[in-house]
Amino acid sequence: MTVTEAKTWLLAEAEKRGVDLEVLASSTRELFVDAREGKASDVSLSTRAGLGLRVVYAGRVGYASTEDLSEESLAWALSEAIENASLQTERRARLPAGGALGRHDLLDEGLSAPLESKVAAAVDLEQTVTADERVQSMQYARYQEGQEEVEIASTTGVDGGYRRGVAILIAGLVMREGESVKQGFEIDAKREFHQLDPGRTALTALDKIGRQLGAKPLVTGRRRAVLEPDVVSTLVQLYCYALSGKTLAEGKSRLAGRIGERVASDSITLVDDALLEDGLASRPFDSEGTPSQRLTLIEDGVLRSFLHNTDTASRTGQSTTGHAKRSYSSTLAVGPTNLLLLPGSGIGRDDGVIITDLMGVHAGANPISGDVSVQAMGLEAVGGETSPVDDFAISFNLFELFERVIEVGDLAQWIPGHAGDAFKVPSLAFADVSFAGA
Repeated sequence: MTVTEAKTWLLAEAEKRGVDLEVLASSTRELFVDAREGKASDVSLSTRAGLGLRVVYAGRVGYASTEDLSEESLAWALSEAIENASLQTERRARLPAGGALGRHDLLDEGLSAPLESKVAAAVDLEQTVTADERVQSMQYARYQEGQEEVEIASTTGVDGGYRRGVAILIAGLVMREGESVKQGFEIDAKREFHQLDPGRTALTALDKIGRQLGAKPLVTGRRRAVLEPDVVSTLVQLYCYALSGKTLAEGKSRLAGRIGERVASDSITLVDDALLEDGLASRPFDSEGTPSQRLTLIEDGVLRSFLHNTDTASRTGQSTTGHAKRSYSSTLAVGPTNLLLLPGSGIGRDDGVIITDLMGVHAGANPISGDVSVQAMGLEAVGGETSPVDDFAISFNLFELFERVIEVGDLAQWIPGHAGDAFKVPSLAFADVSFAGA
């Protein structure tokens, strides 16, 4: 069967069996091109596709999935989902009512360049980076792209689909100057291939990693701190844990009961917008078929909303915000799309420490309490001049830190996430942060 025929068959069969059914069909296509010594060293293409079934039977929910679209396999998957639902104890589940969502092509010709052009982009990236004599080794010079097609339909009326994609250049390298050795990477992601610039990505990587060469240990003390966008995006991703409706429903959110209250500096406005034309994670509707919208989470420091799907909204007495997430092989979750920390009026060039990188965040951060203690790298600014520093640690509480923002940068930068999301954030400045160094 085709995907359309499989959806039609499943919905009809669910009606016969007296259950509500949501069918999520998704297919992904990924291309990887690695370059080494002026030519492509590896080119790989992978695809994956399947149907995910979410059944609601007597108020209980069950899941199953299949990559085989034969009638026999579809019947098995439906029976499996119904059986899984019968094993559950909670009886509050229901599928959202919906309607025709249309078919949306957010990709168009964005990834249609010939393979030769994509190989050339990876090779250009590698050659530009390795032309710098400070580069000791090129760990990888890669072009990759991802394309996703999603179809959704349900017995409660939802019906729609979309296609989207992203093109990415990644440079990973090791640089040496004398006895100083530093390594790092740079990622540039765009909605369309032609928007990428291998030369720009290479120079950005060389600048970001090269500026840390010759770093000296930072002296322990309290100083003004500026967090660059890469660091800010990491902390915003941690903060999202507290903004998740799932976390709220499980009683784990530090922000529970605080809608309408000030939770951050009045210079902080956090927005999720799945409808951005240039957004790396844009989509017209979520994985339950709820139409996307621009959602303000924090406005001038005041908490306005959490991120919800219909399940977390029901469990917390709130409304869905259209942030359901799942693949055909996973259960229902919740998460951001294009998360924007809106730019401010800019950051002054005062003395302090510019934090360029955090290490071991996942091990050194508690997303429930917000306590963070990690190693960091950066630049110390004194009298208008900067010098690289390392071998220092910073400790803070994430929620208290966002309350102490004194300046917000006037330029925001896209940072691709790891779960089909993306973050566009500026730099942030703080008046007083404790640094543990030499």
